[in-house]
Amino acid sequence: MKAKVHVMLKNGVLDPQGEAIRHALGALGFDGVNGVRQGKVIELDLADGTTEAQIADMCDRLLANTVIESYRIDIA
Repeated sequence: MKAKVHVMLKNGVLDPQGEAIRHALGALGFDGVNGVRQGKVIELDLADGTTEAQIADMCDRLLANTVIESYRIDIA
């Protein structure tokens, strides 16, 4: 079984990497980009029977810093 975990900074947390991307896009001539939020995607190849609760536990304990990040789990 496969799962993807999408990790993003929570709303209200400053995103300096996103701001650097937004600035660089403007410098390349891409006007109209008002904001960028940068995150990460973690792909997991899991044993059959792994539950979404187990994946959430992985996120809470290691994959995301839940103080400043939120996550979404997609199971395929």
